[in-house]
Amino acid sequence: MEIRKAIEIIWDNRQYVTNDPKTAISHLNEEVAESLKALMRGNIDEAKKELQDAMSCLFIAMKVLEVDPEEAIKQQVDQMSKSNNKIMILKRDKVEIYVNDILKGSWSIWGDEDVRDAKKLAKELGCDFKIEAE
Repeated sequence: MEIRKAIEIIWDNRQYVTNDPKTAISHLNEEVAESLKALMRGNIDEAKKELQDAMSCLFIAMKVLEVDPEEAIKQQVDQMSKSNNKIMILKRDKVEIYVNDILKGSWSIWGDEDVRDAKKLAKELGCDFKIEAE
């Protein structure tokens, strides 16, 4: 089924009527939360059902906010397919962070604790961590 047609069918058959973006997003949030609660209880089938309800709420929210679904999908695919190459390089006395080969920042290293903190930060930021040969 074509996505725009599906959204129109869902819109025409929705159980609540709103043109308020906050209300639409609130309904979406509630369904996602219910899905998570079911999942945490170990009820996969209920989690799936709630997630499907959330998808309908997402489509309703998109319609209320006038988001073009095909353009939104295209933008998300483009964004996700872009390689975001992040690397943290430990040099003799400093750490440098590069994103797509562009230096984004650096700071001095004074000891082993600073090196451990840099490695921890690299992991949190999803950076590759490399040690440059002296």
